[in-house]
Amino acid sequence: MAAPFIPHLLAASGAESLIFAFEQSTLPGRLVLLSLFIASIFSWTVMITKFRIIRRAQARRDQFLSLFRTARQPLRIYTDQIRFDGAPLFAVYKAGCQELTFQLLGSAEVDETFRDRLDSAPRISPAQMRVVISAMERAVGETALKLESQMIVLATAVSGAPFLGLLGTVWGVMETFSDVAKAGSANLAAMAPGVSAALITTVTGLLVAIPAMFGYNYLVTTLRGIIVGLDNFGAELGSEFEHKYVDHGTREQTWK
Repeated sequence: MAAPFIPHLLAASGAESLIFAFEQSTLPGRLVLLSLFIASIFSWTVMITKFRIIRRAQARRDQFLSLFRTARQPLRIYTDQIRFDGAPLFAVYKAGCQELTFQLLGSAEVDETFRDRLDSAPRISPAQMRVVISAMERAVGETALKLESQMIVLATAVSGAPFLGLLGTVWGVMETFSDVAKAGSANLAAMAPGVSAALITTVTGLLVAIPAMFGYNYLVTTLRGIIVGLDNFGAELGSEFEHKYVDHGTREQTWK
């Protein structure tokens, strides 16, 4: 019957130990703890924000791809002015459509005559298509930078928090031994509070770094997958554009 209460007892004991260690810590140790607390707030804010962005991006991506692949015209979403805010694929699609329509019509503005002008527009040359591909590549790069922004905060928390905690521990142990040396007597009762207060910074540093490490690894892997998806979609969209809007006869005449 006592077994279910063991985790609660251990948790209570651990909390009491942390409170006791904090009460015994010195000013430098508390400054280190404050720094780690601020780092923890920033890292958790970044992780939660990125998790929400990724979840929204994945949901909007599925909606966008479903509509894009069921439409027979690659410019249908653009001409209908349907927006998929929060979908990185849509940013690449929009950049490609804007550049393509500019090359076709001389303007990327969608108005009431847009479809008629598009149907009567001549095909573009392969050189112009390369400009469209470059626009999509730039959009992929800019979107990737936005997705990877603030990841440096997590990387810093993972690598810096344990060292900052270790600095607080070494400093606290140094002060403890200095006080013992000044007192001229060494005993466990005199040293234990100082050592306990010194170790709390290392524990806190690990508590900051470990969640940040798992979150960073997950986010990096997921973001890489999204960026690869952007590259693949850019290639797919470029192929659709080339089949429908590029005059390959121009290239053949150039070779002749």
